Amino acid sequence: MRRISPIFYVFFALFLLAASTASVAQIAVGISVGFAPPAIPVYEQPVCPVEGYIWTPGFWAWDPDAGDYYWVPGTWIEPPEVGFLWTPGWWGWENAAFFWHPGYWGPHVGWYGGINYGFGYFGHGYEGGRWDHDHFYYNRAVTNVNITEFHNVYNTSIAYRNESRVSYNGGAGGISERPTAQEEAFARERHIAPVAIQQQHIQEAHGNRQLRASVNQGRPPIAATQRAAAFGGAGVVAAREAGGGYEPRNAGRPVGEAANPNQPPITHAKEIAPYQKPAPPNTGNPKLDQKYQQQQQKLYARQNQQVQKLQQQQERDHQRLAQQNASEAQRQRMEQRHQQQTQQLQQRHQQQQQQMQQKQQQSAGKRGR
Repeated sequence: MRRISPIFYVFFALFLLAASTASVAQIAVGISVGFAPPAIPVYEQPVCPVEGYIWTPGFWAWDPDAGDYYWVPGTWIEPPEVGFLWTPGWWGWENAAFFWHPGYWGPHVGWYGGINYGFGYFGHGYEGGRWDHDHFYYNRAVTNVNITEFHNVYNTSIAYRNESRVSYNGGAGGISERPTAQEEAFARERHIAPVAIQQQHIQEAHGNRQLRASVNQGRPPIAATQRAAAFGGAGVVAAREAGGGYEPRNAGRPVGEAANPNQPPITHAKEIAPYQKPAPPNTGNPKLDQKYQQQQQKLYARQNQQVQKLQQQQERDHQRLAQQNASEAQRQRMEQRHQQQTQQLQQRHQQQQQQMQQKQQQSAGKRGR
């Protein structure tokens, strides 16, 4: 297999170089959404078309222009290097929003949120197959292969399976598992972004209105494909059922508002958790990594100062109305104003983080070419 030069490991970095601005926004690193993605739908895995291909499970992506999640069908992909495996991306609840953690190719399967994507991806590691020198062997117990054509097979039953179909980690109703020390170590290895055919596959899904959650109610008509970016023909599999109840009332909910009706919305700056230092970059260039990390730390420090400033202002507003013995109507108007201020600040900060990471990815990608 052809080797690809290592670039910034963040998911879709190559895509960000080639795609349009509107397309970039839908899958950019740092993208956040104010309500949870639907559950993982129930579907069958199409048979592997070519020996050596590895399964990449389907996932819910976000389209900011439509304000909707859309399903990216699972599919078989040729890995970029011999010995490389796929770590799926995952949604996690952080700082009052759901953030997308991109997937990547690497020598080991890292942490993917404890999400049960099925077909060997049951929350930790990959049970669907393994490399033996330069050949990939498939586990027939969880992988759909034609044994009359494929001879690199084995059969190992999986004792533990997470039966939940929840598609996100953390927050109300989310997966509560955490990464192991080994999975965290795997995340620091050299990674490769999705290959070109994966990028095309996502673009095809983005352009298919039937794959939007608001249209298919969590049960996509194209849940998996035998070949990437081929959304028609015998190799296409529809979902048998949605993985859980679909809640259309969540559509269009602003970032910062709770996804769970029992979880109150963010209304004051003091409720915004301090922005934590992000994981250090890993471009393969120590000086460039240090530069990017300093940029990230500077941005997060400035944003935390802005949160503190707004918090102090809102506290002064409360004190002033208390001294004035304000009416209930005045207090309600103040609370509405505080909620709007808080959510606007949070949205602006998330956009700044996303824009900074996009610029870093573009710069790192150009250096890696």
